[in-house]
Formats: sequence, structure tokens, C-alpha cells
Amino acid sequence: MKQYVIDQLRESDHALIEKYLNDHGEATALNEIFWIQLPHELYTSTQKEHENCHPYYFAVNLSWTAVAFEFLIRSRQVMRCGCIGYASREQRDHIMDFADRMLQDLGIKV
Repeated sequence: MKQYVIDQLRESDHALIEKYLNDHGEATALNEIFWIQLPHELYTSTQKEHENCHPYYFAVNLSWTAVAFEFLIRSRQVMRCGCIGYASREQRDHIMDFADRMLQDLGIKV
């Protein structure tokens, strides 16, 4: 899995990050996995055409010492489709910017 990982987090960072992800995304049944919706303007042409698969998300996996931002763009409507795949350059940049902005907003130094 391709992902952007920020590790060596302090235990005190966990609660801050968890709250941020709940505020800016959606928690899942798996406690440490969050869905962050991808802005529509970043959809690829194929993703825009597949309206039945909208919206698209990237997953974030939070553990006690790391947070991983997956580069796989997914739909929660279907498991397999031509619109699901690894992030485009613009989508990847958005995911990394989201991660970096989160750390900055929370004042977490890594």
C-alpha cells in the first residue's frame, strides 16, 4: 500500500489527532480508521464520470505512535471499479497537504 506515514508521535498527540480526524472526516467501525472525503474538484475525469461511485475518500490509519494517510482513492459505494485506484499527483499532493496542515494546526512537531 502506498501511503504517507508520520511516525514517532508522542502518546499525547494521539487524542489531538483523533479529534482532528473526527472533526474533518468520518470515523469508521474500526476505531483507528477514518475516511476523509476528497474534494470533487480533484476527481479525475474517470471519477467524475462515475457518478454512482461518488463520493471518493482516502483512508487514514491512526495508531499510538504513527498516522498513515493512504494514497488509494476509494468509493464507499463499490469495492471494485475502474475509478478506484492510486491517487493522481494532485490528489496525492492534497493528501500530503492535509496531513501537514493537520500537524501544523495541532502544533505537533515531528
